[in-house]
Order: sequence, then C-alpha cells, then structure tokens
Amino acid sequence: MEQMEVISWKALDALRHAATHIEEVFGDLDTNEQMAVFCSIEEDFIELYYSELEGNYIRRFEDEDEMRKYITQRRTEFGDEYDSDDYYSDESNFAEEDDDYSGYKIKD
Repeated sequence: MEQMEVISWKALDALRHAATHIEEVFGDLDTNEQMAVFCSIEEDFIELYYSELEGNYIRRFEDEDEMRKYITQRRTEFGDEYDSDDYYSDESNFAEEDDDYSGYKIKD
C-alpha cells in the first residue's frame, strides 16, 4: 500500500471522475466532514480520502483483496448506517461543475 497526501480536493475529484468503477463511498462532506471513496482506475485500486479536519490523501492498494480489507475497516469507522446507494441515487451529488480536468494525466 502506498499513500500520498494531497492538498486540493480538485485533484481527488479529478481521480474520482476518471474512475472506471466506484466500489464504495463512506461519509459525506456536508454532514460527516469526511468522505472515503474506494474506486478502481484501470488496474489500480484506490481510496480517495476527503477531510475538512485532517489531511486528504490518495491511498493505492496492491490488489483488490487489500482494498476490501480497508473497506471493511472504513465501514466500521463510519458505521453501518451509511448506505452508499443513497449517495449515487441523488443526482445533485453529481452536479456538473465548471472544473476543467483536462490538464490532469492519470499516468503522471
């Protein structure tokens, strides 16, 4: 597992929009002040961690099994009452912004 701290939520958003599959989302920045997004980009398994109180980071896992272990850990931290399906069923969570991610390259 590798972890890199990031300052900008825009960098995390760019990776989230580039994800080929969103596995799980825990938390909500509006109510919890933190959010963890587990996703895959091509063959990489990643956690994008947003926080208003702590540092933000990108965590890259060696394989899907390692990611699932951390998903279980996050589920415990955030509690089982959070349902990620609610997040994706609400269209307002995917409102188009004027952010231009064309300058970001995944391979870099």
